[in-house]
Amino acid sequence: MADNPSNLINILIIDDEKDIRDGVERILTRMNCSVLKASRGDEGLKTLEKEKVAIVLLDMKMPGMDGMEVLRLIREMNETILVIVITGFATVETAIEAMKRGAYDFIPKPFEPDQLRIVINRAIEKIRLTHEAAMLEKERQQTLFDLDTEKSRIRTIIESLPNGVVVTNSQGQVVLMNPAFRKLLDLKTDLGPGKHICDYVAEKGLCDLIMDISKGKHVDFDDIPTYEFAVSDNRYLLARGQPVLGEKRECMGAVVNIVDITSMKVLDQLKSEFVAKVSHELRSPLSTIHEQLAVVLKDMVEEDLQADQEILSRAKEKTMGLISLIGDLLDLSRIEAGITSQEPTSIRIEQVLKNITDFLDAKAKSKEQTLTLELPKEPLPSITADPVALESLFGNLITNAIHYTQNGGSIKVKADLAGINIRVAVIDNGFGIKEKYLDKIFERFYRVKDEKTRFITGTGLGLPIVKSIVDSLGGMIDVESTPGEGSTFTVLLPIQRQTTT
Repeated sequence: MADNPSNLINILIIDDEKDIRDGVERILTRMNCSVLKASRGDEGLKTLEKEKVAIVLLDMKMPGMDGMEVLRLIREMNETILVIVITGFATVETAIEAMKRGAYDFIPKPFEPDQLRIVINRAIEKIRLTHEAAMLEKERQQTLFDLDTEKSRIRTIIESLPNGVVVTNSQGQVVLMNPAFRKLLDLKTDLGPGKHICDYVAEKGLCDLIMDISKGKHVDFDDIPTYEFAVSDNRYLLARGQPVLGEKRECMGAVVNIVDITSMKVLDQLKSEFVAKVSHELRSPLSTIHEQLAVVLKDMVEEDLQADQEILSRAKEKTMGLISLIGDLLDLSRIEAGITSQEPTSIRIEQVLKNITDFLDAKAKSKEQTLTLELPKEPLPSITADPVALESLFGNLITNAIHYTQNGGSIKVKADLAGINIRVAVIDNGFGIKEKYLDKIFERFYRVKDEKTRFITGTGLGLPIVKSIVDSLGGMIDVESTPGEGSTFTVLLPIQRQTTT
C-alpha cells in the first residue's frame, strides 16, 4: 500500500503481549489503518513475505528471535518499510542502537494512545512525502526523455535554417548553434557548444548584449535593440536576440538570430551617396533662385503687380520647401553615415529641452497652444552625445506635436529617469494617428494625410531623422496614439552609451 497512500495503510504489530497487540489494533483501526498481528519475530517475517506492509511496530524483547535480529532481517527484505521499535525498558541506548540499524522511530512502553497516534501519523506523512518525491522524479525523468527527443527535432529544424542561430543558457554558455552561425562568424568546425559566448563572438558589444539578455535584463522589454557589426571590411551582420523564458517567466537564457545584411548595407550606401550628391547639386541653384525671388518681390510695390507678386510668393514658398527638404535629406545622410555636426560631449538633457521649449513657445502661442516642460526635482545624469543631434531630435518631435495639434491644444514635454535610461516623452492632445499607420510613420517621406492634416506642410523626413538619431545614440523610441485624443512619443536614451560598429 506504500505505493498508494490514499488507500489503507497496512501496519504489522510484532509483540508477544496479546494486550498490547489488541490495544494497538483498536487505536490504529480508528485511524483508518489496516492492522496485521504477529506474536513472534519469525511469524512476523512470514507475514511480511505474504503481505505488503508499510509500517512495522516491533517489540525489542520477545522470546526466541529478539527485536534487533528481526529488524536486521526486515531491512534486508525491504528497506522502504518503516520500523517503529517498542522498548519495554525505555532505555535510550536501545532506541539509539535500533535507529542506527535502520529503525525509523521508537516508542517506550507503557505508552498512551495519543503517543502512538503521533508516532504513526508521523510515519504515514513520511510515506506520503516519499511517494510524492518518487512520482516527481518519475515525471522529471519522463520530461527529460521527452526533452531529449524534442531536442533532436529542434536541432534538425535549426540546422536547416539559412540564418545563424545560437542559444545560450543564463550563464552565457552556448548550448546550441547551427551551421549557418558557424559559417557567418567563420568559426572552426571543431568548435562545439559548451563554451562562453565570447569564445564564439569576437564583437564585445554583441557579447555584452547577449549576456544582458541571457541574465534576464530584457525580460520586461518588448523592443530589444538589434546589433549591427562587421566581420570584415565588406561583410556586415545583424543580430536580434530574445530571452528564453520558463513557465514562471524566469529567464533561462537567450536565443540569437544572425542575418547577413551586406547587400542591404551596400544598397543603403549607394542610395545615401546618390541622395547626398543630388541634394548638393540642387541646393546651390535653388538657394540662388530663392534669393533672386526675394529681391524681385521686394522691388514689386506697385498695385498693378499684385497678381505677379502672389505667383512669385508661391514660387518663393515652394523653393523654400525644396531647400528644407534638401536640408533634411543631407541631415539624414550625415546621420546614417555616422558623421556628427559636433564632437560628442557631456550634455544635460534638462537644458537642451528648456532651450527648445523656450524657442518653440512662440510657435505654440501663435496657435493658442500651451507648451509646458515637466522636469524631475533631482537633476538627471548627463549623457554623451552630439548637441546638434539632440536639438534636432527633440526639436522635430515638439514641432510635430505643435503642427499636429489643433488650435488651443496642449503639448507637454516630460523628462525623468527610467532605470539606466533617460526617458523623454512628448505628449499632445492633438489629432492622433490611426493604429494602422503607426508602423509607417518612421519611413522616409511618409506622411499621414486626412481631412485634418492634409493642409499641414512638411517633408516627411522629420520622424525618420528622429529615429536615425535615436538609433545612433543606442536608444529606443515608442509611440502611442489615439485618433482624436492625441499622441505620446517616448524616447529612451542610455546614460552610458554603448559603442556599436
